[in-house]
Amino acid sequence: QVQLVESGGGLVQAGGSLRLSCAASGRTFSSAAMGWFRQAPGKEREFAAAISWRGTTTIYADSVKGRFTISRDNAKTTVYLQMNSLKPEDTAVYYCAADRRGLASGAVAEYDYWGQGTQVTVSS
Repeated sequence: QVQLVESGGGLVQAGGSLRLSCAASGRTFSSAAMGWFRQAPGKEREFAAAISWRGTTTIYADSVKGRFTISRDNAKTTVYLQMNSLKPEDTAVYYCAADRRGLASGAVAEYDYWGQGTQVTVSS
């Protein structure tokens, strides 16, 4: 079992930066792949970034590639999403998720545990 708590969301102007954190508790964090997803009002949840259990593999959605960076600290059982050059279209609730298989994936259905989300609002 893994419990996930996101933090770091807020309101930022276009072009600004935010860093999201996801604190995990539970035994399986260090062997789980971690992902960040987002959901805008009226839209389906979509993939943003993922990292394998060892942190050796990262994948990104095309919409965030080059602007977002995912990382993890297994000693602190925390995963991060550094978001730079933010755009109004990045506005969404951002969710952290854990995949027990350990392989970085962009598929919502692959993830076993989800946090409650943190709101990110980018003003133009």
